[in-house]
Amino acid sequence: MKSMFRIILKISLILTILAGCATTEEINETDPDSHLTQGTEYAKKDQNDRSIADFNKAIELNRKDAMPYFNRGFVYGEKGQYDKAISDYNEAIELNPGFSEAYINRGYAYEKQGQYDKAIYDYNKAVELNPRDAMAYYNRGIAYGEKGQYDKEISDYSKAIELNPSYVNAYYNRGLSYRKKSQHDKAISDYDKAIELNPRYSEAYNNRGVAYEKNGQYDKAIYDYNKAIELNPVYAIAFNNRAIVYFRKKEYSEAWDDVYKAQDLGFKVQSGFLSALRQASGREK
Repeated sequence: MKSMFRIILKISLILTILAGCATTEEINETDPDSHLTQGTEYAKKDQNDRSIADFNKAIELNRKDAMPYFNRGFVYGEKGQYDKAISDYNEAIELNPGFSEAYINRGYAYEKQGQYDKAIYDYNKAVELNPRDAMAYYNRGIAYGEKGQYDKEISDYSKAIELNPSYVNAYYNRGLSYRKKSQHDKAISDYDKAIELNPRYSEAYNNRGVAYEKNGQYDKAIYDYNKAIELNPVYAIAFNNRAIVYFRKKEYSEAWDDVYKAQDLGFKVQSGFLSALRQASGREK
């Protein structure tokens, strides 16, 4: 009976707002910086096609500026067009070989394609260019985790936290890494910190509940699943995980109630757990 874990991936986005540039209501059509600024504003509003059109115009007017390629690459990434995103980051890096953020974002695009070695290469380059960029270590940690290199993953999250002690997602993901190594007390400590930094972090409550369940601390696990559901009433995984703990506590009616709720929310409860619950409770559903 496996619980579900969610790993959060984050990407850095540079939105260049140039002082004195035109707003989206008033633009100089022949000024590439005006199109860069307007495209950035559209990107912030998730108006991706309009954003790309402006970045295209900025590039047409000035092919030597790395930033329109970089920002257009980000928008292509948001649209799931990772080959186009990588192509734009290639252009940005060719124009500005010291552009560490372009390496980070290209690494992320490679990561989304499952090309983890290429992603790690880019994160290594970003770290070389800017050793104090916590995002580079954080994203590299995720790539190491995908390759099953958990010690390296934890090391990178720890470095990200050293550089940015308020990096809530680094604590959360390091907690997941400790969970993979069955170091549940360390995982709980990291989830504690993530919740301290973000008291509405429902995923952190859910995964801390998993760690408590693995430690046999069932009441604490239920408390955390309750809190996760309070924060996110449609959190199907939390209902499923709470059902497992109720099962372990032999509170079968409560377990069935949570199974129904998880299923109603579209979660596929594992058949092995359902069979065990039927046998233990003496009822079919």
